Amino acid sequence: MSAVNEQPTPSGLRRTLGVRDLMVYGLLFIAPMAPVGVFGVLDARSHGAVAAVYLAATVAMGFTAFSYAQMVRAVPQTGSVFAYARAGLGEGPGFIAGWMAMLDYLLIPAVAYLFSGIALNSLVPGVSRWVWTAAAVLVTTALNLVGVRTAAAVGFAVLALEIAVLAVFVVAAVVVLVRDGARRGWDTPFTAVGGFSLTAVVSAVSVAVLSYLGFDAIATFVEEAVGASAAVARAVLWCLALAGLLFVAQTYLAAVLEPTTPQQLAADPASQGSAFYDTVEGGIGHWLHLLVAASKAIGAAFAALAGQAAAGRLVFAMGREGRLPRVLGSVDPGTAVPRRALLAAAVVTMAAAVWAAERDDGLDQLTSVVNVGALTAFALLHASVIGWYTVRRGSPDRLRHLVVPLLGIAVIGAVVYEASTTAQLVGLVWLAAGLVVLGVQGSTAHGTGGHR
Repeated sequence: MSAVNEQPTPSGLRRTLGVRDLMVYGLLFIAPMAPVGVFGVLDARSHGAVAAVYLAATVAMGFTAFSYAQMVRAVPQTGSVFAYARAGLGEGPGFIAGWMAMLDYLLIPAVAYLFSGIALNSLVPGVSRWVWTAAAVLVTTALNLVGVRTAAAVGFAVLALEIAVLAVFVVAAVVVLVRDGARRGWDTPFTAVGGFSLTAVVSAVSVAVLSYLGFDAIATFVEEAVGASAAVARAVLWCLALAGLLFVAQTYLAAVLEPTTPQQLAADPASQGSAFYDTVEGGIGHWLHLLVAASKAIGAAFAALAGQAAAGRLVFAMGREGRLPRVLGSVDPGTAVPRRALLAAAVVTMAAAVWAAERDDGLDQLTSVVNVGALTAFALLHASVIGWYTVRRGSPDRLRHLVVPLLGIAVIGAVVYEASTTAQLVGLVWLAAGLVVLGVQGSTAHGTGGHR
């Protein structure tokens, strides 16, 4: 990498990340085997058409990825949706977009850390899961503080491990299917068991799109990317496409290996969470069950690493613009990372993760609220495309700058409508708190930079 690329930008951040590095962060945050935990739920909801669900979900989230690619070119700033909404909609909506995204970026890593703590506690029961959870936060925070290149390199190694485990699953599943045949019809992962239902598939899509949360974090690294906005736009689209391919492939194989019918899963909700693991153990062997579980434990911690890095950059951007305390808007000159913002994000994330680890219902409590913040921010992203290109610039390209974002808003609205009541209430409370903060600050930003 050339020395020119290592020079700090005016913000103090350094352009050291290539497209591969950006995709590593995105795929780490998403996790290549994200469907494992929700496979049983989706299989039951869709009547067995789980691969069709992920195909539809990839297309649905494609609208959001496309809008990110549009806005990162127009506003190449590290604040992501915070910066985009400021440019396309104004200061007030920009703050609200960043505020809602912050709920997602701070709590998704907490969920991932908790997954690691639970998995490691199951392997070493003598150590409390809150201790494992806190240890995972400390290790990944240290890596993020060392520098973005070091974190990306370690993240690449972990991602390679996760993909290798997924490849082992694919090969083992194919061998079993060739030897013993499918337990369901070969076409049922797309056509369902007992008759295709569009309503059932759409209902399942509302859950499946949550597996993709995290690809948007790539946009927070635009001021550290070699190639800037063009590299980020490519990485966002490629990351989503690759994740969709991996999700469809693994859920197809699991579905045709699944001995339990979707109707039986629907009648026994308690069995849905372990359905993927049960299928792997029954169809392939206990060894692969253990391998997948271990991979998920390690991968969850490094998904949190990517999420924490993105959260730190969002907090940094909002601090730089005076929407959060300005002390958070500085960059460490030695490591070229927003150290104070990262530490602030780590403290909040650790508090949430350790609190949840100490509660029997902690995982349910966290997972019920992490999604609404991201989805609201996505809706404001789509509105920003319309505001920036169609309203402010008078773009004649109605397909890219009006139709696609309107379709994206419709998809987001449907997903939020299908969300749990708890998630909706928490989202409303967080939104109300943001409106109070905005009212105290006033509708005009006190910082410099950005678009008006």
